[in-house]
Amino acid sequence: MEAIELAFEELGDAAHPPLLILHGFFASSRNWRQVAEKLAIDYHVYVLDMRNHGGSPHNEMMDYVSMTADVLQFMDDHGLKMASLLGHSMGGKVAMWFALKHPERVNKLLVADIAPVSYSHCFNKLIAALKAVPLHDISNRKQAELFLASDIPELSYRQFLLQNMILKEGSYHWRINLDIFQQSAPAIIGFPDTQLVTPYSKACLFLAGSESAFVKAEDIKSLFPNAILNVIERAGHWLHVQQPQVFIAQVHDFLRH
Repeated sequence: MEAIELAFEELGDAAHPPLLILHGFFASSRNWRQVAEKLAIDYHVYVLDMRNHGGSPHNEMMDYVSMTADVLQFMDDHGLKMASLLGHSMGGKVAMWFALKHPERVNKLLVADIAPVSYSHCFNKLIAALKAVPLHDISNRKQAELFLASDIPELSYRQFLLQNMILKEGSYHWRINLDIFQQSAPAIIGFPDTQLVTPYSKACLFLAGSESAFVKAEDIKSLFPNAILNVIERAGHWLHVQQPQVFIAQVHDFLRH
């Protein structure tokens, strides 16, 4: 498995324990900056751009095995024998697979609103809507947002997705490769085969939003028998955005003990 060199943001004192933050599908390190700044008071935080996201290189292979190889290479390149991992959604699946395959490299594992299972939702309609945006005919981000309103009614989600649209040489472009995202989507909603995998025996923290249906205790325990599952009230899938103070407090508390 050929790893690629990931773009990243680095915050905090290098003398503090290392913490890697892994974002979700369509996101990037910039979506985690506010959380990272708070955690960087006590930790040496690296917020990675996963392959095909943010400033990281594009590659036609995007699954959990390849993304885990990228994280392992990142740790090796930065001299991190061990680090704590905090992953959300897709990034949470990368963190889980990393912990299952390389438990000796993980200090603490924290997973935000995702489980080690395959889901049934589909990204086809979403990606088709993004591909249909007439990039060469729009002059500002607001026009793109209005164009997407019928297919993606939630304003905050439209704004999140449109962070991937950049202005370059006078016209808008997608920073991400939507064709790669489309072909990789089944792997992203899936999870690698775990039949021959040894469960991760250390304590780990799963955080779930009370208004999200992504995490069930029975989906976690077979692979993560010593997992703690905490539910954050009045939060959905974007729990770190909707309840940042509670989220950061729970992360701090788990990392501290």
